Amino acid sequence: MVSPISALKQGHAGKISSFTDEQIAGKLMTMGVLPGSFVKLVRVAPFKGGYYLKVDGMVMVVREKEASTIVLEVQ
Repeated sequence: MVSPISALKQGHAGKISSFTDEQIAGKLMTMGVLPGSFVKLVRVAPFKGGYYLKVDGMVMVVREKEASTIVLEVQ
């Protein structure tokens, strides 16, 4: 199943298959969020203020707009 991170529930995980926005993808890839990386949705801040992700063991926070561009192959 393929799904954007913004559609997942807390605790779900998967492997990044692609990005839907090239400009945001460039920014995320410089931060180490690469296709093939394993991502787990740790928590969503209240009012969707931020998505706490664990990407290949590294914890980071991204905005909802950025999270919605990351497409995962959900296990």
